[in-house]
Amino acid sequence: MGLTAIVLGAAAGGGFPQWNCNCDVCRLAWAGDKRVRPRAQASLAVTGDGQRWALLNASPDLRAQIGATSQLHPRGPIRGSPIAAVVLTGAEIDQSVGLLSLRERFPFTLYATATTLAAIADNPMFGALSADVVTRRTIKPGERFALVSGIEAELFIVPGKLPLYLEGSDSDTASDPAANVGVELSDGRGRIAYVPGAAAITPELARADVLFFDGTLFSDDEMIRASAGTKFGRRMGHMPIDGPDGSLAALGGVIGRRIFVHINNTNPILIDGSPERARVTSAGWEIAEDGMEIAL
Repeated sequence: MGLTAIVLGAAAGGGFPQWNCNCDVCRLAWAGDKRVRPRAQASLAVTGDGQRWALLNASPDLRAQIGATSQLHPRGPIRGSPIAAVVLTGAEIDQSVGLLSLRERFPFTLYATATTLAAIADNPMFGALSADVVTRRTIKPGERFALVSGIEAELFIVPGKLPLYLEGSDSDTASDPAANVGVELSDGRGRIAYVPGAAAITPELARADVLFFDGTLFSDDEMIRASAGTKFGRRMGHMPIDGPDGSLAALGGVIGRRIFVHINNTNPILIDGSPERARVTSAGWEIAEDGMEIAL
């Protein structure tokens, strides 16, 4: 079968449309405008044989995402699941809360950095994932490890920030470099990189055949201009798409498929036919949608 990925969710935290948002973009979705399509919160499912699957992040929408993805439906006479592993790129709420949907005592392995696993361990709710059923494995950035079905994975450090709930009074980018990572997957023939959050570009991005990259905001001040927030994108650990130092310019020389994911509900690239979407697609980028399947 080869390395295959399914986009379980393409939106940033809160999904699209966000439950309490009536910004210009969300308003179209609430009205049923055909130019926009709802999206769940960002997550990817990957396999090498179609039998054993790994999830990259476990969003709060995971239960619905499993229901919408037949490849992840239960197997066996009573209980069983093709989900064998979960890899976390951080401990943000929209990256990890979905783990609680996997608490019915079915074994899988949870891979993450020491920083992320410590954040999970500090929250007593995650005790529902009993350690005698769900194996935690600490991964050092740069360490290659066997994931599922002949797929090797590697976590690599990506500039970002601590989860909001761990920031406390410190509003700066996290000093702990392992608070935010990307994932590279390889089956020996092709590579997929998944980077749903990035404040800057790293060298690992250039070697992927398929790059899923942070498309949170089109412009750095997008949420401020939309009256949907008070923070710039970079302050939240997300480089913007637009601008001389945005991802569109910085990754212009990267070959292979380039797909924006983790798209915020205020981002006009969600609108078919918008000028912003036209700029992105004319530069060779794709916009991730729930259910999109990539096979190498």
